[in-house]
Amino acid sequence: MGKEEVARVYNDRKISYAARLEKLLANNAKVLVMSADNVGSQQMHVVRAELRKSPKAEIIMGKNTMIKYVIRKYAIETGDAAFNKLADACRLNVGLVFTNDDMKKVKETLEKNKVTAAAKAGSLAQVDVILDPGVTSLEPTQTGFFQALGVATKITKGTIEVISKVQLATAGEKIGPSQAVLMSKMGMKPFQYGLVVIAIFDGEGMLAPEVLEIDDAAIHSVFQTITQRVASLCLAIGYPATCAVPHMLLDAFKNCLKVAIATEISFDQADKIKDAIANPEKYAGSGGGAAPAAKAAAPAAKAAAPAAKA
Repeated sequence: MGKEEVARVYNDRKISYAARLEKLLANNAKVLVMSADNVGSQQMHVVRAELRKSPKAEIIMGKNTMIKYVIRKYAIETGDAAFNKLADACRLNVGLVFTNDDMKKVKETLEKNKVTAAAKAGSLAQVDVILDPGVTSLEPTQTGFFQALGVATKITKGTIEVISKVQLATAGEKIGPSQAVLMSKMGMKPFQYGLVVIAIFDGEGMLAPEVLEIDDAAIHSVFQTITQRVASLCLAIGYPATCAVPHMLLDAFKNCLKVAIATEISFDQADKIKDAIANPEKYAGSGGGAAPAAKAAAPAAKAAAPAAKA
């Protein structure tokens, strides 16, 4: 008698979780993948409460294997292979945020809730941590922590005094046990932990979260820069592109004006320039009358000179 195939049976909790995830995939066009390292339950509670308002979004956490299974199954059922990219992004301690609202606002809500915390051994330092020189509140019996890190100290009035400034941690590097203990004893809480968006899914593929920082002003600035470069290139090679034609017409008018001034050729715009060159006194008063006033004052000054000598 052959062995009968037995289908795997899932408990009600997993079935309910899978149904909820499938519903979120079907009803939301945008997904943010967030890292939840060193984030506490109270912090998550605050974020969830804010996302129930505006912008609206829903966070789902769970085992990556379960999340991947449901997403890949949904991709097969819908025939949309793009969801496999979302499944591939579910690695390490991450969660998914489903929304139909502005992803930039959702990202800001997620990342603004941060908690100041002490350093933890084995974690990466977010910033450089510097121990400034000065008297500490530690007793002389605890000099071993300073010696392990090569920190020069001396005893001052029954307490340990740090002689020179020391860098305890470097941004991006792991924190050692001795460093973590010393920072804890010194009461230092140099880091801030919170949710961090590491990728976004727009229904077609995965994107870096930096794309959410692109606004209309940035697009306008880039478009303006590119247009200027295209216009410069077209002017250099003489190609009449739309952005270069106004400059070409202006340069052509300048050339025509130069020829008209140097010859007897006449046209309306050139005649005005020629008249201004031939009769500068006619246009001297256009700037506020300073030139005519100066001319009128010159004869008076000459007449006053002999009187002053007499």
